[in-house]
Amino acid sequence: MSSTESPVDGSQQVPPPAEAGEPARSEAVAPEAGTAAAPSPQDAELADPTAADPAPEPGAEAAPDVETPAAEAPAGEEPVTPGPLPEEAAAAIAAVPAPGAVPPHAAGDAPAAAPASDPSAWGRVDEDGTVYVRTAEGERAVGSWQAGDPAAGLAHFGRRYDDLATEVGLLEARLKAHTGNPGEIKSKAQALAEQIPTATAVGDLDGLAARARAMVETAEAASATYRAEKAAQRTAQIARKEALAVEAEQIAAESTAWKAAGDRLKAIVEEWKTIRGIDRKTDEALWQRFAAARDAFGRRRGAHFASLDAQRGEARAAKQELIAEAQRLSTSTDWGPTSAAMRSLMDRWKAVPRTGRDGDDDLWKQFRAAQDVFFAARTESDKARNSEEQANQQAKEEILAEAEKLDPSKDLRGTQNALRKLQERYDAIGHVPRGAMRALEDRMQAVEQKVRGAADAGRVRTAPENPMVTSMRAAVAKAEEQLAKAEAAGDRRRIDEAKANLATRQEWLAEAEKSARR
Repeated sequence: MSSTESPVDGSQQVPPPAEAGEPARSEAVAPEAGTAAAPSPQDAELADPTAADPAPEPGAEAAPDVETPAAEAPAGEEPVTPGPLPEEAAAAIAAVPAPGAVPPHAAGDAPAAAPASDPSAWGRVDEDGTVYVRTAEGERAVGSWQAGDPAAGLAHFGRRYDDLATEVGLLEARLKAHTGNPGEIKSKAQALAEQIPTATAVGDLDGLAARARAMVETAEAASATYRAEKAAQRTAQIARKEALAVEAEQIAAESTAWKAAGDRLKAIVEEWKTIRGIDRKTDEALWQRFAAARDAFGRRRGAHFASLDAQRGEARAAKQELIAEAQRLSTSTDWGPTSAAMRSLMDRWKAVPRTGRDGDDDLWKQFRAAQDVFFAARTESDKARNSEEQANQQAKEEILAEAEKLDPSKDLRGTQNALRKLQERYDAIGHVPRGAMRALEDRMQAVEQKVRGAADAGRVRTAPENPMVTSMRAAVAKAEEQLAKAEAAGDRRRIDEAKANLATRQEWLAEAEKSARR
C-alpha cells in the first residue's frame, strides 16, 4: 500500500484499500516518490564545517548543495578569507533559537523543554493521517501519513526539518569560521529563508527561517568586511609589485654589479609570480614597467660587455707588442740598459688592462718567459763576472803586499820607481767585488802617503810668504801701473792721485814686511 503527501494547502489523496493478504507498508511518500528517511540531527553534526558532505543513499532526496567552495574571485585573483564578523552580526546569530527550540508563540502548545529533534513539539498527525506543523501563523498541513504509526510519520517529517537545520547550521559554521565567500553564503541563506516557511517538514520552521534571515544580514556585513579586506589585500599586493618594479628600474639605471643584479632580477620574477589578487589592467601595467626595466638593464649590460670585449681586444694587441719587444731584448748582452728596458716593459704591462682570466694568463706566461731568458743569461754573466772580480781582487792584494814591503827610508828614489811600476800593474787589473774595492784603495793610498812623506822630509823647508805681504805687494804693483798710465796720458790730476795712492801702498807694504819678520 502506498501513501501520498498533500501539498502545503493540506489536500490529501487517499490511497486505494490494500489487497487482501498484503501487509501495510510503514513508509511515507513525499512529493518526490521514493524518498528515504532523512538523517537525524545527531547524524548530521559536523566536526569540520568545510568537509565534503557524504554521498546520499540511493533513492534519497538530494539536499541542497551545502559544500563550502572557495570564494569566487575574478580571473587572475585568489579568494580572500574574510575577517572576523562584527560583534552585532555575531550577536544576531547567537540570538537565533537552536533547532527544535520552542518559540515564544508556541509555548502553550508544546512542552516547555522539548528535545531538539522531537517533532511532536511542533506538529501532529490527525485521525485521517494529515500531518500538520505549528507556526506563528497557526497550523499548516505539510503532508499525509497513511503508513501506520503517526509517531513514525512525525519522525519522517522531523527528519526533513533536520535536513534543513543541517543546511542552516553548515552555513552558520562557514560564516563564523570565515571559510567562504559571504556573498555566496548570503545567497544560499536567502534561498533557505524563502524555502523554510513553506517546507514540507515538522520543526521550528519560524526559528529556522529567522536564523536564515539573520545570516542574510550578517553575511551582508561580512561581505562589506570581505570587500574591504579584499581591497586592502589588493592594495598591498599592488604595493609589493610596485616596489619590485621600482627596484628593477633602479637596477636598470644604476647597477654595475652585473652578476648580482641579473640574479636579483631573476629572483624578482619568481617573487612576482607569487603575488596574486590584482586586477588584470593594473597587473599588466606593472609588468610592463618591470619588463621595460629588465630589458633596459639587459641592453646596458650588453653594451658594457661589448665595450669590455673591445677593450680586451686592444689590451691583447698591446700586450702582444710588449711580448714581441721582450723577446727581441731577451738575447741582449748589454746588461745594464737592457735591464732598464725590461723594467720599463714590466711597468707598461701593469698599465694595460686585463684581457680576461684565461687569455691574460697565457699572455703573461709568454711575456715572463722572454724576460726570464734575459735575466737567466744576466745571472750567468754575473756569476762569471764575480769569479773574474774575485781573481782580480786576489791579484791586487798580491801587488799591495809587495808595495807595503817597500822601505823609502833606505832608497827613496828606488822605492818611488818600484811603487810607480806596482801602481801601473795595479791599475791594469780589472774590476774587483764592490765590497772589497774601498779596502784595497785605502791600502794603496797608505803606501803612496808613506813614500810621499819620506820625499817631503828630504826637501829644505822654506817658510811660506805672509799672505798680507803678498797682497800688499800686488797692491803696490797695481798702483805703479796706474801712475804709469796717468803719466802717459799727461793728466796732472790723475798723476797726483796715482802718486799719493802709490805712496800709501808702499807704506802699508813696509809695515806688513816688518810684521812678517817679527
